[in-house]
Amino acid sequence: MSSDENARPCRTIRSFVQRAGRITRAQQRALEELWPRYGIDAGDGLLDFAAIFGRRAPLVMEVGMGDGETLLELAGQNPGTDFVGIEVHRPGLGHCLLGLEARGLANARLVAQDAVEVLQWRVPDTAIDELLLYFPDPWPKKRHHKRRIVQPSFVELIARRLKPGGVFRIATDWAPYAQHMLEVLAGCTLFTPAAEAGPRVARPVARPVTKFEQRGERLGHEVFDLEYRTRCGAVVTGSEGSDP
Repeated sequence: MSSDENARPCRTIRSFVQRAGRITRAQQRALEELWPRYGIDAGDGLLDFAAIFGRRAPLVMEVGMGDGETLLELAGQNPGTDFVGIEVHRPGLGHCLLGLEARGLANARLVAQDAVEVLQWRVPDTAIDELLLYFPDPWPKKRHHKRRIVQPSFVELIARRLKPGGVFRIATDWAPYAQHMLEVLAGCTLFTPAAEAGPRVARPVARPVTKFEQRGERLGHEVFDLEYRTRCGAVVTGSEGSDP
């Protein structure tokens, strides 16, 4: 076994299932033609975001961006901020690429790689101003709870990558998962609720309502928006590469 393999153990439990999905001709064309412009190729080296975007600007990263509608809206509304969307499903990536092209946006890039691996091996410490995790898979069955992306080690990983005072925004329409998130974040001394009243906040005006969210509301699901900040001066313990 190589030294690299010793340093980076294989993750066996993932928070997503790789689905092929139906991809349109336009989405396939976008993946072939637009990826060189907007894509960040999979790998394991640290990313230099200033070099990628050609400037130094606040950086927002969205984990599991879906079809990219939220990313597109936020990038369009905030030209002075850079955005990175992480997604593994090709139709969603293709859809977002088409949106970036249509809107002529230059402040967004996409990564087609497991988000935990990206955060573990490719993002430098204190590189991110905000991390967005909107409507992750709730894995409702008890035997699947271990697949939920919000786990203590994942939260600590995010804390290392966020700047001091950086913001972690979460949304879910699955009440038991919201309770799980609250418990995990309450056990992490590296985060504090962003609002004095507590971690639950009203839906941020800047967060567009997605089709997924609308579907949940039609089913009678309550939407929970949670917001945390990293504690300035907090010391993060633990090693790189721990399983979330």
